[in-house]
This record gives sequence, structure tokens and C-alpha cells, in this order.
Amino acid sequence: MQIPSLAEIKRELSYLNEKELREYIIDLSKFSRDNKAYLFFKLYGRDQPGLYVQMVQEELENDFQNARGDHSYYAKKSAQKIRRKMNKLLKLSKDKTDQIEILLFFCEKIREFGFLKHGNLVIDNLYKTQVAKANKLISGLHEDLQFDYEGRLDDMA
Repeated sequence: MQIPSLAEIKRELSYLNEKELREYIIDLSKFSRDNKAYLFFKLYGRDQPGLYVQMVQEELENDFQNARGDHSYYAKKSAQKIRRKMNKLLKLSKDKTDQIEILLFFCEKIREFGFLKHGNLVIDNLYKTQVAKANKLISGLHEDLQFDYEGRLDDMA
């Protein structure tokens, strides 16, 4: 079975009436939790711009509190698990400032919860990679916004 291109799907969607389109969207949201989360943030994010960042930060904070950081091995596995979840959640927003906020939050929590104290190479590289991602995103922003974020970024280096 060959899946049609995105352009073909857009064309077919343009022929549907509002009721059929709504039914397809509801059906699509039933298939995966990611689709439902994406739809939720798109619908409610218009009225509450900080909702996405706030909810992701709460979820990551909860994961950090439940993580085992007492041993290097468990700290590494926990940090990798939280990073995978964060990367999945980052895909739900196209806004660069939201992505930067979440990346910086992740890096701050890695430091705060003592994951870096183990001297584990994997954790150190994971941390440096996320800081580099945040730095790259910051460099693409307007100069005023860059200045706001560079202070937080300098604390992490």
C-alpha cells in the first residue's frame, strides 16, 4: 500500500465539509496519545500561550523527582529516559521560544538534581548536546530575545 503525498491529502481534505473534517480529526486523536496531545495544545494554546511550556515543565519536573540519581548507571538511564520524553514533547510546538524554555529547563534540572556529579561521560555529553541545541535555537532569535536567554545559557556552561 502506497501512502499519498501530503499535497494530495491536503487537496482531498479541502473537499470535505466541516462535519466530516471534525470526525476525521477526532478519529485521528484516538489513534495515539501524541495526536491527542498535539490537538490539545493547538486548541488551548491560542487562549493560554504559556500552557504548553507550563505543562511540559510540570511533567519533566515530576519525572526528575521520580528518577533515581543515586548511582551513575541509574542516573544515566533516568536522564536518557527524560530526554527522550522531552524530545517527543518538543515536537508538539513549533515556537522556538517554547523549545528554548524547555531545553533550558531540562538542563537546569539535570544540574539541580545532581546528575552531573557522577562524572558519567554519557550524562555529560547528553547535557552538552542539549545546551548546544538551546544555543543554536537562541542564535536564530531576535537580538533582544537572544540577550534574555544568553544569561541563563552562560550559567550552564
